[in-house]
Amino acid sequence: MSRHGKARTARRLTTVSAVLVAGVVATAGPAYAHTEVEAKDARALAQNVTLDFHAASESSSAGITKLEVVLPKGITPSDITYDQGPKGWKFNTTSRGYTVSGTKLAVGEDAEFSVTVRQLPDAKELVFKTLQTYSDGRIDRWIDLDDSGDDGHGHGHPAPTLKLEPAEPGATPVSPSPTGEATTAAPSSAAPSEPSDPPATPSAKQADDEPDGGMAPAAWAGTGAAVLLVLGGGVWWFKRRGTPAP
Repeated sequence: MSRHGKARTARRLTTVSAVLVAGVVATAGPAYAHTEVEAKDARALAQNVTLDFHAASESSSAGITKLEVVLPKGITPSDITYDQGPKGWKFNTTSRGYTVSGTKLAVGEDAEFSVTVRQLPDAKELVFKTLQTYSDGRIDRWIDLDDSGDDGHGHGHPAPTLKLEPAEPGATPVSPSPTGEATTAAPSSAAPSEPSDPPATPSAKQADDEPDGGMAPAAWAGTGAAVLLVLGGGVWWFKRRGTPAP
């Protein structure tokens, strides 16, 4: 191959490589679009702070139907007040956070909603792990930490994270909010805290086998056999005693 031919081949390879790289970037972008959280007064111990959540739609065939947010340490479900969200969507607390859900959004439409936090905790950052559900059952789990994506290059599903400024001088925690019961159950995908084991209870068969007196039939049978054995031995002893010696 001549020198000019080699040059043409090199230029073609360079052009093809550039096209391939551009295609990969274009197709990879939606795969790691972030679900984000923002706040105007993102400061430790700040009170009545509005959090704005934005969840990008990543499906080409289904609409978003629900977002579940797992609250970070220092914020309880009773500290949250729902402000606004997609039309017709409802807000419900869970055992570990809250959900915002409703009729599916149009395909490609992002979900945005706002909540108000009674007081932000004294921390440097807050991580709001989020589960994003679509009308076809798909669930995107935005739960990874900053460096937990694929190979650490940001191609995972990073959880929405809010950086906090230091607290204002003299700011103090307010009294804890009263604990409220969850209005919806948390989904199985996420990993809630394990409940303590309930006290042991007798099985249904054991309960059926035990009469009102609390003793099982087998125990009654054993007691009866022992009584009969004692009575039989006594009768034999009296008969032998009354029999004259030969």
